[in-house]
Amino acid sequence: MEYTKEKKVGEGTYAVVYLGTKQSTSRRIAIKEIKTSEFKDGLDMSAIREVKYLQEMQHQNVIELVDIFMASENLNLVLEFLPSDLEMVIKDKSILFTPADIKSWMLMTLRGVHHCHRNFILHRDLKPNNLLIAPDGQIKVADFGLARTMPLAHELLTSNVVTRWYRAPELLFGAKHYTSAIDVWSVGVIFAELMLRIPYLPGANDVDQMEVTFRALGTPTDKEWPEVSTFPSYNKLQIYPPPSREELRRRFIAASENALSLMRGMLTMNPQKRWDAVQCLESAYFKEAPAPTEPSAIKM
Repeated sequence: MEYTKEKKVGEGTYAVVYLGTKQSTSRRIAIKEIKTSEFKDGLDMSAIREVKYLQEMQHQNVIELVDIFMASENLNLVLEFLPSDLEMVIKDKSILFTPADIKSWMLMTLRGVHHCHRNFILHRDLKPNNLLIAPDGQIKVADFGLARTMPLAHELLTSNVVTRWYRAPELLFGAKHYTSAIDVWSVGVIFAELMLRIPYLPGANDVDQMEVTFRALGTPTDKEWPEVSTFPSYNKLQIYPPPSREELRRRFIAASENALSLMRGMLTMNPQKRWDAVQCLESAYFKEAPAPTEPSAIKM
C-alpha cells in the first residue's frame, strides 16, 4: 500500500476524509474515501463527476487530485493536503488580517473559479470552508461533489444546490436554468464575509434566506430583472429598496469605492447583468493600492 491513513479529519454522508502520507515521498496527503456501498447501483454520479472534473482541472488555485485507488470496494481519492480553510481563518479572532490579505484571497479564489468556468464547470457549492489554504498560502477551490458541466439550453437543473447562505437569488426562486453567475454570487457573499468577519446573509431556512437576502440587497423587480415576478414564490415577497452607496459604505467601513463596486457587481440580482469571473478579475479593485499580499507572506 503506497498510502497510509493516519487519522480521520472529516466525515459526510457518503465520504470520510483521512490525513495520510504517501510513503515513497513522505508527502502529506488527504484521502477522501467514498463509501460505494451506500449507493444502490454502485458508484454515485457525483463521485464520478468529482473525479472527472479534478482530473481535467490542473490549476494553482484548484485542489490537486494526486491519485485514485479502490480498497475494500470503496473509491479513494488522494488529494493534496491543505491544513486550513477560509472559514477557520474568518472565525479565529486571534488572526488579524489586512485589506491586502483579503484582496489576495479574493484574487486567488476568482482565478480558481475562472478556471472552472473556462472549462465549462459550475462548482455549485462555493463557501469559505470549501476554499482551502495550502502551506504556501495559496487558496484552492475544493469539494467538487456538487459540480457539473454547464448545461445546454434545454437542460433542466436542480435549484437545490449551494449551501443556503451563499445561494444566488435565481436558485432561491427555484430556477431550473442557471449559469456560472451562481458561483460569482457565492464569491460576492464570501467577499462581504471577509470584510465583516461574520456571515453576511445567514438565513435560518429557505424562506428566511430570501427575506435576509432582499432586506440586505433590495428585492429585485421586473425593471432590472425582466420577468422575475413570474417565479412562483415572488408574489409573497416584501419589496425592499436596494441599499444606497452611503448605506453600503456604512456597512463596509474599511472597503474602498472599488471594493464596493466589485462586491456590487458580484451581488447583482439579475444573473444576466451580474459580473462574470473575468470582469471581476479585471476590476479596478485589484489594480489599486494596497497590492494583494504575497500568499506566502499572509500571517496565520
